[in-house]
Amino acid sequence: MILTGLALGALLGFALQRGRFCVTGAFRDVWLARQSRWLTAFFVTIAVQAVGAFALDAAGVIELGGGAFPWLAAILGGLVFGFAIVYAGGCATGTYYRAGEGLIGSWIALGGYALAAAIMKHGPGAPVVEALRGVSAPVGTVHELLGVSPWILVALLVAGTAAAVWHHLRKDAARPKPVQLPARGTGLARILFERPWNAFATALVIGLLGIAAFPLSWATGRESGLGITTPSADIVAFLVTGDAELVDWGVMLVLGILLGSFIAAKGSGEFRVRVPDAQTVLRSTGGGLLMGVGAAIAGGCTIGNAMVGSATFTLQGWVSFAAMLLGTGIAVRFVFGARRAERTVAAPTPVGV
Repeated sequence: MILTGLALGALLGFALQRGRFCVTGAFRDVWLARQSRWLTAFFVTIAVQAVGAFALDAAGVIELGGGAFPWLAAILGGLVFGFAIVYAGGCATGTYYRAGEGLIGSWIALGGYALAAAIMKHGPGAPVVEALRGVSAPVGTVHELLGVSPWILVALLVAGTAAAVWHHLRKDAARPKPVQLPARGTGLARILFERPWNAFATALVIGLLGIAAFPLSWATGRESGLGITTPSADIVAFLVTGDAELVDWGVMLVLGILLGSFIAAKGSGEFRVRVPDAQTVLRSTGGGLLMGVGAAIAGGCTIGNAMVGSATFTLQGWVSFAAMLLGTGIAVRFVFGARRAERTVAAPTPVGV
């Protein structure tokens, strides 16, 4: 049954690569370009999963629970993770699918991410994570806190997301249409590998895959949906200990993302081994390590927390989502602010000054 994780992960990796679905870019665009198109697409994945997850819960297929809310860990871990993804050049899923495209820098960031997550979850960092996550509030979901039906929140989320999508689609319709190059392929091959995938269509596919992840994962005893951090840490722990019990549905999922993104990149002609320069290696290494630390503390990355946790209206999901977005903004200020300063210093002095 855990092989369903590999199959679903391959589909997810394919969609991520073909749609260029990068949550880091979505967060960064908000601060750097004041654009919300990709953030809106990210909300589509959340809204779609929210409908599916609570429908599955109502049908008794899964059981969504609240639990405690580790507010301190959600804030601190989210800030660290959001800061780190800018330096790493991608969040967890973005790093996985770019590794499948042949980017050596992404492989470096991915290795640092998995290693740090394993240290924080299974190694000497575990007491730190436990202590931080021990600072908690008793109510774990937004609907429990407000005392309302979760379906009210689902309806508000769907309505707000639909309005935002409509806004962007109207802006798209008003723009001049780009010149279309002659098609090389035909039929399904052209749709899958040649034509660029629309952001919102990609988000819909990812959201539907997120819904399917719940029953498939629960059927194997892993009571969760999409998740990247714990499976990545478990891969490292398995390689160190040889404990086969660590290889579960989630591990198959992340391996599938690599496989699916590789197939998509090869089919579209986008696969190419690219070796980074020394500065990129340093940033990828440091960013990857910080990603693992932040995700372990927060209890998830942009998928497990910001997407799945928000879709099920956990307070951990929404608070860490906000903290990740803020952490990205802080990193953008450091990274791009420093680059602007360097360009100013390097610029020639105007005549007469």
